[in-house]
Amino acid sequence: MPAAPHAAAARPQPPPHWFDDDAGPVVRPYAMTRGRTSSATRHRLDLIAIVIPEPAADEPDRDHTLAPEHVEIVELCHESPQSIAELAATLDLPVGVVRVLVGDLVDEQLVHVTRPVEPAELPDESLLREVIDGLRAL
Repeated sequence: MPAAPHAAAARPQPPPHWFDDDAGPVVRPYAMTRGRTSSATRHRLDLIAIVIPEPAADEPDRDHTLAPEHVEIVELCHESPQSIAELAATLDLPVGVVRVLVGDLVDEQLVHVTRPVEPAELPDESLLREVIDGLRAL
């Protein structure tokens, strides 16, 4: 015997699933940065810049002014200092967004950024070869 048509209508229907996992994040990256494409920080935040947490950033989740992405960046850097590229890959965010978020954290003095040794500051390869040759001659 078929069910009465009004019985199916009485059961609450789940909301329609209007997106899938391939659709990407619900919050778009420009919303995380409030539409900004750069930060006011004076530091160069290129791919290899290393982000190191400050002692003041002990418990970033207690600071209610920080976005969840800011907190996650600080927590990741507490485990070990990370480059901008590593943070972008781990957080699955565009590098430009991570630069803006890290710039915010630098402005709030929760992290600082260091740069690896500049190529111009490294000793010349010919000088290193001469030193090696001199050591071998001993």
